[in-house]
Amino acid sequence: MADHGLIAAYRHDLLARLPAELAEEVSGGLTDAQEGFLRRGLSPDEAAAAAIAEFGHPGAVADAFRRACPVWTLARVLIVTGPIVGGWWAAALIAARAWDWPIPIAARLLVGLVLAASVAMLATASLTPRYQSLVRAGIAGCLGIAVLDVTVITTAMPLAPDARWPVVVAMCVSMIRVTFVAGTLRRYFANRGA
Repeated sequence: MADHGLIAAYRHDLLARLPAELAEEVSGGLTDAQEGFLRRGLSPDEAAAAAIAEFGHPGAVADAFRRACPVWTLARVLIVTGPIVGGWWAAALIAARAWDWPIPIAARLLVGLVLAASVAMLATASLTPRYQSLVRAGIAGCLGIAVLDVTVITTAMPLAPDARWPVVVAMCVSMIRVTFVAGTLRRYFANRGA
């Protein structure tokens, strides 16, 4: 059965908002709903309109997928917890007198740039209405934060051997965050393959 014009327009709108596999899945359900309304005796125009009304606006459908995306949730968690983790690291680095560590200025600047870029990516992921932009920016931002956490942990361990309690707490918080990022992204990619 050929798509009704309303169903085809809905599918086209979804394809602009969602990855093709998600848009096609929703479109298949929409076509099934339309066929159900046709079997109940509605005209093709009425059946298409009823199916669309049942599914809701394509923007609302795309937004539901966006909010259900684990990368979106992870990006928002990292944005909210970022200042807390940053505060712990600030306390730890002050306690360990990190300004005396033999780290080149270029490396310090690179860490700052990666941090700024990662935060920008996380903000983009949490605010963009486009699913594909959310996933790309979210993955980049999450990986950037995880790399920074691992970098600061591996740098602080040899340079702060007395491991004052703020350093230990900061390392633990960062390891929890790295574990959370790795687990969430692993599940996301595993579900995409399924």
